[in-house]
Amino acid sequence: MNRTTRILAVALFMTLLIPVGTMAQVGEHRSVFSIGAGGGYVMSNVGFTPKVNQKMYGGMMGGLAFRYVCEKYFNTICSVQAEVNYAKIGWKEDILDLNDAPVINPQTGAAEEYSRTINYIQIPVFAHLAWGKEKKGMQFFFQAGPQVGIWLSESTEASYDLSAPNLQDRANRTVAQETMPVENKFDYGIAAGLGMEYSHPKAGHLQLEGRYYYGLGNIYGDSKKDYFGKSNFGNIVVKLTYLFDLTK
Repeated sequence: MNRTTRILAVALFMTLLIPVGTMAQVGEHRSVFSIGAGGGYVMSNVGFTPKVNQKMYGGMMGGLAFRYVCEKYFNTICSVQAEVNYAKIGWKEDILDLNDAPVINPQTGAAEEYSRTINYIQIPVFAHLAWGKEKKGMQFFFQAGPQVGIWLSESTEASYDLSAPNLQDRANRTVAQETMPVENKFDYGIAAGLGMEYSHPKAGHLQLEGRYYYGLGNIYGDSKKDYFGKSNFGNIVVKLTYLFDLTK
């Protein structure tokens, strides 16, 4: 996927926000602004080309959430929801030999293990569509939109000297990523989620959501002279969010 296609894909999902505002012309107007906080668990990996065998890397995430409900269009409650989250993501390598057994490093005598932790500020902006009880009770919702990420820091954990991996026994001998710091500090992509929300006029709103993020940007250079042609994030998120209304 070239850079032009990526930009067009993000622009396409940003247009999801346009109907939320234009529906005000024909639906039942709402003006409810809510603020809150949320947190959850992220399972991530990086789509490398050439391939790097991986397990899912698990980390925590959390931050602030904002929502503006602007319209009820027939049975659909239309909102814009945005978040500012701190997220601990990365990748964890699955270092095996041709028999799918752990690779033993000759210097340490232990199985080779490697993981990279990358800390981001992630900012998704969603078109949020819900169906169900608006003021008290359960709703089902779908939301989708663009997400950007700002690199904060990174760290590496390895059970062996990175200058002396056991390449002879590895089924996958791609190791360039193990010593390369992140080159592109700005991440961007598309996120979408499904969830349930319980609302109470006095207690507020509690959301439970499953979400997937697909990165359209690469953490390393992707030109012909670069080692990796692709190095984009994929995140699976399970998140709990609490919102309370500031205006109704």
